[in-house]
Amino acid sequence: MPYVLGIDIGGTSTTAAVSRLHGNGWGEPEVVRLGAWGNSVPSVLHMGGDGTLTVGEPARPEEPARPDATRLARGFSRRIGDDVPLLVGNEPCTPQALTAVLAMWVVERVLADEGEVAEQVVISHPASWGKYRRELLHRALWDIGLANVTLLPEPVLVAERHAARGVPGGTVAVYSLGGSGYETSVVSWADPVGFRLLGSAAPVERFGGDDVDDALAALVRGKLARELRELDGPQVRLALFGLRRECTRAKERLSVEAETDVPVHLPRGHLRVPVTLAELEGAIRPAVRHTVDTLVRTIHTVGVDAGQVDAVALAGGAARMPLVAEMIAAELPVPVAVDADPQCTAAAGAALAAAQLLAPPVTEYHDPVWTAEPPALRMSNPEPPPYVNEGEMGAAPPPRPPLKTTPLKLPRMRSGQRIRGLVGGRP
Repeated sequence: MPYVLGIDIGGTSTTAAVSRLHGNGWGEPEVVRLGAWGNSVPSVLHMGGDGTLTVGEPARPEEPARPDATRLARGFSRRIGDDVPLLVGNEPCTPQALTAVLAMWVVERVLADEGEVAEQVVISHPASWGKYRRELLHRALWDIGLANVTLLPEPVLVAERHAARGVPGGTVAVYSLGGSGYETSVVSWADPVGFRLLGSAAPVERFGGDDVDDALAALVRGKLARELRELDGPQVRLALFGLRRECTRAKERLSVEAETDVPVHLPRGHLRVPVTLAELEGAIRPAVRHTVDTLVRTIHTVGVDAGQVDAVALAGGAARMPLVAEMIAAELPVPVAVDADPQCTAAAGAALAAAQLLAPPVTEYHDPVWTAEPPALRMSNPEPPPYVNEGEMGAAPPPRPPLKTTPLKLPRMRSGQRIRGLVGGRP
């Protein structure tokens, strides 16, 4: 059955969704189960000794051995545009090449389930990207064998998803809170283009789901202060091994429960440390307050009054926390829309956009028109950033000090083929 594919490659996790052709129309997006324990897979690549790249999964509790950090690549999708490569297994790899490998892994994973290639693929990208970064990723995708790919801004895809769910409004503020950071944007509807990005703000101070995990882990360590004081250094490290992973799971439970327990393994036995939603919210409220203030300033900066915003659309795994919607609703008296699994919202919107691209007329996406930057915000690109010349699609970044690297060559993939090393791999 013909289908289209939407992919959201975030800083910490990757999700995907498909929409299938039924009769004369495309069906509701369906989230693809990519991970062994959930819909998402970590945005992590591991290079084996033979140069093979595999998608990383969190270690199982019964497998405490940590992988060699020098062979892991993380956060590469957010580094596209930086001409300094990442060293993975002592091999230099560009961020866009690693992102293309992860995208190909998703495409082939879905191909194995569907039995045929997707008619169209849409991949999300941060709102702050200009033409230079999009061109880098397009070239890397082409080199690896993905030619039918369209790149669209994440807030546009989030708005598309919520509009398909019946959320009304022509002007939508988009609040995305992922594992590694947050972004606030404003989009508007314009026939026949669809949603267009008016502007976006990249935060000066980082805050994301990882920071929420850290705050919860600090709460647990505080409650175990007496027990930990009785242990020596190695015993403390052993006792706290895996704590952050357990706090991530506890955070997800606290999005629907008022209280939960965090298991901690001490030398004298296992403990279950109780934590409450109120305790967690108290620890992170100042940081969430800052993100909401950034959203409000973004709305004003693009020339939209708060009263002209019809809705606020949420996305990102950390956006499922009740505190987020609560604080936004208190600041902006408009509907706040959030999916049951906001981590997959952008991927579902990408599948919707992919279906729309197959139906004529296809209108070229244009960059947003940026307004003046307020002192408190660093806008995405009110003026071309140092590495972007918006007047030239292929403009190169300014020269850096000489850097010796190995040329990066990407193989073209076929169904069932293992993802082999970007550099130094064996055929």
